[in-house]
Amino acid sequence: MKIAVLGGGNGSFAAAGDFALSGHEVRLWRRDAGQVAAHRAAGSRILVKDHNGRHDLKLALVTTEIAEAVDGTELILCPAPAFAQPDIARLLAPHLRDGQVVFLPPATFGSMIFAQAARDVGNHARVSFAETGTLPWLTRKHGTFEVAITIRAKRLPVGVFPLDQAPHALEIIGRAFPGVIEPCGDALSGALMNAGPIIHPPLIVMNAGPIEHFERWDIHKEGTQAAIRRVTDALDAERIAVREALGYGAPHFPLAHHYAKEGEIWMYGRGSHDRLTDSGDWRERIVLTEHRYMREDLRLGLSLLVSVAGLSGVATPLAKAFLSIGGAVCGEDFARSGRTLETLGLGDLSKAELQTLLRNGF
Repeated sequence: MKIAVLGGGNGSFAAAGDFALSGHEVRLWRRDAGQVAAHRAAGSRILVKDHNGRHDLKLALVTTEIAEAVDGTELILCPAPAFAQPDIARLLAPHLRDGQVVFLPPATFGSMIFAQAARDVGNHARVSFAETGTLPWLTRKHGTFEVAITIRAKRLPVGVFPLDQAPHALEIIGRAFPGVIEPCGDALSGALMNAGPIIHPPLIVMNAGPIEHFERWDIHKEGTQAAIRRVTDALDAERIAVREALGYGAPHFPLAHHYAKEGEIWMYGRGSHDRLTDSGDWRERIVLTEHRYMREDLRLGLSLLVSVAGLSGVATPLAKAFLSIGGAVCGEDFARSGRTLETLGLGDLSKAELQTLLRNGF
């Protein structure tokens, strides 16, 4: 299978390496010309470390030319942070072709940004856009061209835009992630599975003191205490209430299952929290005003949740509170600078009109 991976961060390197490990033809695109030149000089190789050892893998292509990266590919995977999506979408839009699937794991409703970008440049190719609830890998880069994969996802709920193209999109994505994909409806349903805006805002806001005091701090180990877990569950209940108000059914993948020792298996499977903290890779320096936990998960993720909650008539006091506190930390009004139905150009649609758009496309 020919796969293009867009981006140069932890998720993109994990994707490129893991797909190559599975025998796919992988093209890696990133904007940094210096890094691309260095990667090519190193043989376009990625070293993947996982529980089975070390795997030295060669990519088919490393390039700064997005048209070259996606030409002839069936799947285009973009795990870049949500705040990078508008720029990447504009670069990609003219080059999409019939039958291609753009998969964003996760995306904060970024499916609409990529679909709108294609529409805006007059590209009417029959392309599917999909998103899921989490990055398919718990991963961190250990070197310039080296990535460690601690855990691979076991269950990925995927929503597709437009929904009437879901069978094709899910078949393509399923070939890249065999036995892992679970259809969850349209793209907004997929967006409302995003775990980042639920797990990270309480952890960074309620641990702000130690995060700024210590050089490195593991928010998932020392930072995950009972009081914070209760708040996380309450915030997650707001997300699930919004899903139910919009008519999306179970499973809702409650974040509590990520921590549970028994019961329903969450996206990363049983025991993933302990394996994450045991790895030591998440004991890191977090600059609160800059980190993607704040700029992506809190600012964009919670502003989207609050906006969609308004359309569905659900109260979200905790999401609004974290949005306000995060904005105060950064000296910014996140309710204005975040991602809402209005900023996505969907603010004038009723719930029924939005659902029709999600089903049939533009």
